[in-house]
This record gives sequence, structure tokens and C-alpha cells, in this order.
Amino acid sequence: MVAEGWSRRAVLAAGAATGLLLGGCGAGRHARPRLRVSLTGKGEVDSRLLFKAAGIAPKGFDIHYSEFQSGHLVVEALNGGSLDYGGMSEIPPIFAAASTIQSFRQVAVVHGDVNNQVVLLPKGSKARSIADLKGKRVGYVRATTSQYFLIRMLEEAGLGWDDIRPVAMGVSDGAAAFSQGALDAWAIYGFPIQRAIAIEGARILRTAQGILSGNYLISVHVDALADPEMSRIIREYLALAQQAYGWAAANQDEWAGIIARNIGVPRQYVTDQFRRRSAIYELRPVTDAAIASQQEVADLFFAQKLLPRAVDVRPLWDARFNDSIGKG
Repeated sequence: MVAEGWSRRAVLAAGAATGLLLGGCGAGRHARPRLRVSLTGKGEVDSRLLFKAAGIAPKGFDIHYSEFQSGHLVVEALNGGSLDYGGMSEIPPIFAAASTIQSFRQVAVVHGDVNNQVVLLPKGSKARSIADLKGKRVGYVRATTSQYFLIRMLEEAGLGWDDIRPVAMGVSDGAAAFSQGALDAWAIYGFPIQRAIAIEGARILRTAQGILSGNYLISVHVDALADPEMSRIIREYLALAQQAYGWAAANQDEWAGIIARNIGVPRQYVTDQFRRRSAIYELRPVTDAAIASQQEVADLFFAQKLLPRAVDVRPLWDARFNDSIGKG
């Protein structure tokens, strides 16, 4: 990916994002500092929804949320300067590391569920294993966990990328294609799984348990890190996020009902997903293990010739907030 490509897409991503201001006035009339934060997906991963449910709000700053369909768009918005704080999987930053622009640093890890990342089958599918997908149309989201775990699952089944008919598309386009019968399988994550199961009778072929680390990365723009006031705000936001994850862990029944209403499915589908979870969500500091996990993913993408060059992910990490994570 060349620098021009990143900049152009970042502008498009920023323009397409839906900005919503929490607890403040209009974008042009701010009396308080503002932290620009990404949202990717609905339900359990929606920090705006979680903060509201937990009754948590910042005291010294406002939050401006922008919505994105995938983590690679969050990275592009960070590189384009339209975000201060964004969340994504281990994978989108790897592609940035292979380019000439990395305007962010990874400052924390949200560790969570990997059983909500799956290969989904439409109602009536006769597939019983990943090997049965040979020659089939399989949707996925490029440069995300869905591409990574699909590659790994195919390898474990003795298949390669060329043994299926991979179809790269965004989340909403993938949902439409899956609903219309244009896909034989869909490698996807998050709330579309519960919706497809509840509404369309879809079935999970396999989850990403045993493949994904469960690490979702918190990235911050380098300009925000260089600004003492913004660094203080980010530290406070991390503390609020840690508090919110604690509330969710202690109030599972209430949280399940809120998520179900948010994504438009009966509550039982969310509680079933909760029972299948590999882990609850929690905020963790930067560690050597987290860095090594991302490096392993980067090495696989390079081996698959999906990166133009090998990358070292360590320069992407910044542990300056470690002293305040884990104490809340």
C-alpha cells in the first residue's frame, strides 16, 4: 500500500464516518477538550452503548464517536488525522506497518472473546467441515481477523487460498450477499452472527477458538501522544473503559438485554453467545507476549504474500500507559 492510497482512503473513511457527540455541544463550539474515538460494530463491542449502560461519562472532556465497518478503516482514519483513539484487531496495523505511514501507536490491549468470530453457513448448507468449502464462495473482510482465521482454518484442513473462491467485501455488503444466497460461507465477526442465526437460520461451522489470540488493540494518534493534555485525557478514557468492562462482567444479564435490543435479536441469542464466549472483555497493558502475538500474525501474512515486505511490529507499540492499566 502506497502512502497516496492510505491518504485517499483515510479521507473517504473520515467523510463516511458518522460522528456523534456525547455530552457536549456542536463540533464547532467546544468549550472543553474533545477526544475523537472510533466505533466498530454494534452490541458488545460498542463502547458508546457500554458507557451509557454502565452510567459512565467523562468529567473533563467530551467524546466524539465516529462509526467504521472494520479496523482497517480505523487505521486509515488514524493515518489521515481524523481520529485520536481507535480500536481494531492485531491485523490492520500490520498493513500500515508495511506502508510508509504509521501515524499511530498501540498503547493497550482489550482481551476478549474469539468465539464471536466464525465461519457462518446459510440455512440448508450441507457443509460439515472447513474441507467442505473447497471450490465454494466464501466471503470475508480484507485485512481483518476474518481473513486471518480463514487462512489458518484452510491450512489446517489441507487447503490453500486458491482452493476456495474468496470474496472480499465489507460487513454490510457481506451481510446482504449472505442473506441473498450469493455466498456458500461467510468468515465474519460480531453482531452479524447473532442476526444471521436469529433471522435467517444460519449455522456456525467453526469458531476462531484456538486460532485468534483474543487481543484487540487500542491505538492512539502520535499527535495526541505528543500533547500532554491529550495524553492525560487518553489516560482518563482508558480508566473509564476499564471501569466499563468491569460493569459488564458484573452485570451480564442486564448487559445481554441491552445488546439484544441494540442489534435487534431476541435476548436468548445474546445469552447463548455469552455462554459460548472464550473470555470476557478486559483491558490489559502492553506486554512482550502481546507484541509477539501480533508479530506471529504479521509473519503469516507475509508468508502468504499478502504484504509487500516483512514487517517488525515492535515500533508500533508504546507502553507509556501501562502504569495506569490494571489498577482500576
